[in-house]
Amino acid sequence: MTEANDSLGKSPQPPFSKGGLDTSPVAKVGLSDSPPLEKGGQGGILLRLRTALILGAVVIAAILWLPTPVFAIGMALVLLLAGVEWCTLAGLTQPALRTLYLFGLAAMMTLCWFRPDFQMGLLALGLLWWARQILLLTQVRDITPQSGLQLELLLVGLVILVVPWIALVALHQLPVVGSLLVLFLMILIWTADSLAYFAGRRWGRTKLAPIISPGKTRAGVYGALAGAVICSVALALWLKLDVVESIRVLMICSASVVISVVGDLYESLLKRQRGLKDSGDLLPGHGGLLDRIDSLTAAAPLFALGMIWVFS
Repeated sequence: MTEANDSLGKSPQPPFSKGGLDTSPVAKVGLSDSPPLEKGGQGGILLRLRTALILGAVVIAAILWLPTPVFAIGMALVLLLAGVEWCTLAGLTQPALRTLYLFGLAAMMTLCWFRPDFQMGLLALGLLWWARQILLLTQVRDITPQSGLQLELLLVGLVILVVPWIALVALHQLPVVGSLLVLFLMILIWTADSLAYFAGRRWGRTKLAPIISPGKTRAGVYGALAGAVICSVALALWLKLDVVESIRVLMICSASVVISVVGDLYESLLKRQRGLKDSGDLLPGHGGLLDRIDSLTAAAPLFALGMIWVFS
């Protein structure tokens, strides 16, 4: 959801080891792979910029001005659109089954709206799932191409799509600060992505996960964490938090940024398994919707749990 592609730093990238897809450097919002800026020249850059500005304005207006029930419906529609792309990554191609799956996701969101007692448990489950991915992704040594339906990914879609919806809605309905915290989460991810991109370009030498995403570097992660510190300090000063609360916010923001990196890497892994460069082509100049929100969907559960703890 912001733009500074493969924000964990870019160095010239080799083509996919399997599938022959070009993964040259790009500028994107989020931590996943994206079409190179060179493609389409200045017109391509302007298209990306125009799309980003329009989306940014719509997102900010929706967060700040919509009441929580309407915001919940809007976010559900966004995540269900991302669900169409998730079906592609999972190998679910039949239109009727895709529609049935999306209805299932919508039913889960509806259930969680009317049974808020389910929300905290599902947020904790999502957080544990992402924490497990940290360990699993470090063990990836090669990319195995996938074809056909992967049923387990349909279940994972609940974590990728329903749990972040719960997180954003739960944050939004917090008294007084709710909508501002949702906007702050967006700014946190955008800032971390941007600083990661520039830090990686300037100092990136050691690859973070060369098999999964060759352009990402450890220096990019340090840049992202620097962004978390800057945003945490700004939030603490803005809300006049005491020292203990400020430290909690710093810890939550830093951990959320780390998990956002994991979300980006996980989607990159799935795309490489399918031989795809983008999750879709919904956004002009930007590729798929999942490519824009992969970092956000991973960070949202931890951030929501943490901020509910601090501000409830």
